Amino acid sequence: MSTSPSRPEPERTDGAPVRIGALVPLTRPGWAEAGRHLLAGLELGAAEVNEAGGIAGRPLELVVRDTAADPRRAEAAVDELADLGVAALAGEYHSVVARTAAARADALGLPFLCSSAVLDALTDAPTDRVARLAPAQSHGWRTYADFLLAAGHRRIAVATEPSVYWASGAGILREHLAPHGGTVVELDARALAPAALGDSLVDSGATALLLLVGHPEPAVPIVRSVRRDPRLAGLLIGAPAGQPEFPEWRTLLGGDGAAIPFLRYLPEHLGPLGARVGAALRERLAEAPSFVAFEGYDTVTVLAEALRSPGGVDWERVAVEGTRGPIRFSRTPGVGVLQWVWPPVQVVDRDPADLGNFRVLHTG
Repeated sequence: MSTSPSRPEPERTDGAPVRIGALVPLTRPGWAEAGRHLLAGLELGAAEVNEAGGIAGRPLELVVRDTAADPRRAEAAVDELADLGVAALAGEYHSVVARTAAARADALGLPFLCSSAVLDALTDAPTDRVARLAPAQSHGWRTYADFLLAAGHRRIAVATEPSVYWASGAGILREHLAPHGGTVVELDARALAPAALGDSLVDSGATALLLLVGHPEPAVPIVRSVRRDPRLAGLLIGAPAGQPEFPEWRTLLGGDGAAIPFLRYLPEHLGPLGARVGAALRERLAEAPSFVAFEGYDTVTVLAEALRSPGGVDWERVAVEGTRGPIRFSRTPGVGVLQWVWPPVQVVDRDPADLGNFRVLHTG
């Protein structure tokens, strides 16, 4: 385990800003819509910290770098931000990118609070320098598997692309479903055109198809093809990674994008803080905020508290009220970073009668 202390922020009395490096996917092939929501939350959080007096009288400043879902670009950004003297790193949405950033931050002794990436193995070995707000993939995807079982699905097909993240998700589903008589059939979304994938679905006997693929390609063409295939009229389409969360999904698919269950990390009802922040995020984004925007806000709330502590960042000493509940960090078996155990987890879908409304189908 990496246990050497994080690099302490130098004591300053001249009002110089406390700088946080923010890693965010803002351009393709990154999921730019998710990145925009994450950044909105980070920026709102920083603005409110500064309105409340900053960090021991010093303003908080975000230094934003676009990762574009590229691990090499993220690694270079971590090096650059460390050279600029940031006190900590925050953000990132894509798990594979966050894993690279976490490894580099850990090697440099730089605290990193991961906002949204869920891959269990965010680091190769346990470390005290990296913490995470989002739930580990194994926790969230087991909740999704419980939803499938409760809905009567035992034969599950997954359309998948090569990725550590997708492979991990398929493995979690297979392991959790097997004791209940469930099976998982993998279909290669690179090798099968949407129409051919439909043929394979018919042959598989699956009652549910999960999209373990990128957005908008090939997720959107697959949904369109399945929805138009009369042989698959009773098939559930699911997207545990959350592709339907953002408005672009509704814009591209319309009614075809409804009734596709996905994971999101919000409570069924927000408390006073969450409701206030949600309203401010809606104004900032000019649309309903996703759970990712709340993750961004909570990230800055946690970091501000951590950076106020003398002697460097100690994640296990942090205790704050977040938008989605009290936040503390602890060790979790199988997860090498300090983890919030757990954010609220929901399985929701877009209501066919009102595409702007989300129906809560299952909680975990």
